[in-house]
Amino acid sequence: MPTPSPVDLIISKRDGGSLSPEDITALIDAYTDGSVPDYQLSAFLMASFLQGFNEEETAALTRAMLHSGTVLDLKHIDGIKVDKHSTGGVGDKVSLILAPVVAACGVPVPMISGRGLGHTGGTLDKLESIPNFRTDLSIATYEQQLKELGIVMIGQTAEIAPADRKLYALRDVTGTVEFIPFIAASIMSKKLAEGIDALVLDVKSGAGAFMKSEDQARTLAETLVSIGEQFGKDTVALMTRMDEPLGRAVGNWPEMHESIACLKNETEGLEDLMEVTLALAGEMLYLGGVAENPAEGKQQAADSIASGAAFDTFVAMVGAQGGDTSVLQMPESRPDTDPVATVEATAEASGYVEAINAYDIGMTAVRMGAGRRVKEDKVDPTAGLVLHKKVGEKAEAGEPLATLYTRKNNVATFQKAILNSYQFSSSPSQRPPMLLGRYTAAGWDE
Repeated sequence: MPTPSPVDLIISKRDGGSLSPEDITALIDAYTDGSVPDYQLSAFLMASFLQGFNEEETAALTRAMLHSGTVLDLKHIDGIKVDKHSTGGVGDKVSLILAPVVAACGVPVPMISGRGLGHTGGTLDKLESIPNFRTDLSIATYEQQLKELGIVMIGQTAEIAPADRKLYALRDVTGTVEFIPFIAASIMSKKLAEGIDALVLDVKSGAGAFMKSEDQARTLAETLVSIGEQFGKDTVALMTRMDEPLGRAVGNWPEMHESIACLKNETEGLEDLMEVTLALAGEMLYLGGVAENPAEGKQQAADSIASGAAFDTFVAMVGAQGGDTSVLQMPESRPDTDPVATVEATAEASGYVEAINAYDIGMTAVRMGAGRRVKEDKVDPTAGLVLHKKVGEKAEAGEPLATLYTRKNNVATFQKAILNSYQFSSSPSQRPPMLLGRYTAAGWDE
């Protein structure tokens, strides 16, 4: 039987049909090698977005994207290799703290991360705010460093899931980003290609997340875990809240500075950030076989910070990847990090902080130079802001709400935007819990 043409597959999906794994693989392979043009794949993406994918199609898409390039084999490296992925948020610098914490406890962490796009930041941009830090290591160097240090953090190479790189760019310009099967296949194809044995997922829900509702986040968590289990990887998802920025810093160097403080056990006022980080660490150490359960893993993670082992591991990784380790010891020594302005509470905008719109904060940080509105934009590694008041805290008129770091000229516009991101009330509101649920192949554990 002849292989269906791209037009046949587009029509089948347009009319509500289900495609076989072989058809999906053939289409993705042809698009990756250039045989199928963007305009045909665009039609396929939209037809799929409108008609939906079933579980088999989602797994087939993941497999096709995974095998479009190199799938790493890390069996020669001792230990259970565990990674973490976040679905993105504002102020989400968890990976910068989490990876060295877990590695310091004896679980190898091979982490291939992405860059910021839209209102969310990217781990690579944050790492590259350390002067001279390299994220473009070869696969051979990636494997060697993981073997020697137990930790490596790089960007996606040309060999890893090239179909995902092409498809992501096309989804971004065809209005098909917010489709859970596409999101899941994109995430899991890259993570499965890393050579990991297990994966922990941080699925965000709220105003600053891509999944705005808890129902959407639950569906995504279930889809991601299902794919991981189908591919033989132990997979756990934590659903976490993303309504206000995580921690207090937003931007690349501001978030790196805050992460360094956390690794040095300077965590006052950063309880939300550490709650999420330690919960994810507990899961990773449990899957990595060094803890009897996630609670024990969480305690091990906290101990690695208190002892200094996690910070030492981070310094070793930064040094191995060419970064200037002196700014880790003395973050204030990094050049071009002087603040340019503050945002103060006013008589009309003061009282107890009831809410901070994470999306608005994230977009303001992007306009200040901390992120990209299109993929070609260059980021200012030192741009961003630090919040001095968060939900439940009181702000008197004249007190600082935020400190701004930018080289842009329209500072007054940024100040107004940050002030407008705050909502106040006359009485304190209790901050809701950060952890909304835990999902494994056995189901939800609220």
